[in-house]
Amino acid sequence: MQTEKVDVLVIGAGPAGTVAASIINKAGYSVKIVEKLKFPRFVIGESLLPRCMDALTEAGFIDAITERGFQKKFGAKFVKNGKICDFTFEEQHTPGWTWTWQVQRADFDHTLAQTVEKMGVPVEYETTVTDIKFTGSDSVTTVEDINGNKKQIEARFIVDGSGYGRVIPRLFNLEKQSVLQPRKALFAHTEDIRRSMADEPNRITAVVHEKGVWIWIIPFSTGVTSVGFVGDHTFHDRFAGTPEEQFRAMLDKEPYTRERFKDVPFVFEPRKLEAWSATTDKFYGEGFVLTGNVTEFLDPIFSSGVTLATVSAQTAAKLVIRKLKGEAVDWEKEYMEPTLQGVNVFRSYVMAWYEGTLDTIFFSKNPDQEIKQQICSVLAGYVWDQSNPYVKNHEEGPKRLARLIELTEKLNPTA
Repeated sequence: MQTEKVDVLVIGAGPAGTVAASIINKAGYSVKIVEKLKFPRFVIGESLLPRCMDALTEAGFIDAITERGFQKKFGAKFVKNGKICDFTFEEQHTPGWTWTWQVQRADFDHTLAQTVEKMGVPVEYETTVTDIKFTGSDSVTTVEDINGNKKQIEARFIVDGSGYGRVIPRLFNLEKQSVLQPRKALFAHTEDIRRSMADEPNRITAVVHEKGVWIWIIPFSTGVTSVGFVGDHTFHDRFAGTPEEQFRAMLDKEPYTRERFKDVPFVFEPRKLEAWSATTDKFYGEGFVLTGNVTEFLDPIFSSGVTLATVSAQTAAKLVIRKLKGEAVDWEKEYMEPTLQGVNVFRSYVMAWYEGTLDTIFFSKNPDQEIKQQICSVLAGYVWDQSNPYVKNHEEGPKRLARLIELTEKLNPTA
């Protein structure tokens, strides 16, 4: 069997894998990416957050992304029963990027992969990892291409950025269930022929349809808009027929979408995604590190996927470089803890969203502007900023605030 050697093998050519590969390659180490699918390929996670821009910059991707002309994103809007709560990233509490992009992920991910290839990192598509054997931190990985040809790749370290594929967790039985309730999404890309009805294209809109059910609306620069309904199975089971019939019935049920998306052409037949939440006990091992969705994918509501992917890959890449240099790395303190910090903050806000806690905050009558700026930073992805009380106290802070708002509005109903 053919064998080749590299310093670092990266599994997956999505944002996590390409960011890690670029940073490690820049440090002078040999890197190879193996990717199970052929690019471009469709994936959700189309609305980025400003925090990921730091990682994309360090990886050297900003210019290539800019050239693609993606829709710039300056905030996030929430809608419920005619009420609107609009967050503008320029008003966030945390210093940093105040904008990002809304992207068709097939094009976006392909751009990152092509860019890293131009940097000298080979990417082998339609190549599946079938086995990994570790000897200390060294490894031998068996891969198989689409034609059934097998070979082995010897590496000094492995970065797993395989996303939903979760290669190492599945090979080594590291997976466990997320604490989040299972949910389902039905979504499509539409030709947004009535976009002029919208307030703006330069932000994501999340519509509260009913408790526990929401809609994403993500306009792209091409005139296409991504629309999806997220809820539990009891909501989706109300709608019969083909996926298109179900989806059009959902759009018709919501006043905010009824006219804008009435009879719009679909770019593809509506698709479903479900059972996406999964996690693992350890984000690293002696010869590997897990990045992005391989650590944990939470929920689409706060667009956390690409941010957690790129930031975890950025952190992991720097630690891998130190490891290859022979330096001591405390993976628990320097990687597991900060990565889990980001996951935990986003998880708290996901749970607060579905519980209705954030409804109370977002649609309060007289919002406190300082608090709104602090929450805006969370929505911008700055979930590591301990100077922000709504990051530091992410579990109880929103709940206490919601209780205070409810009490205040009860005592002053006309205020």
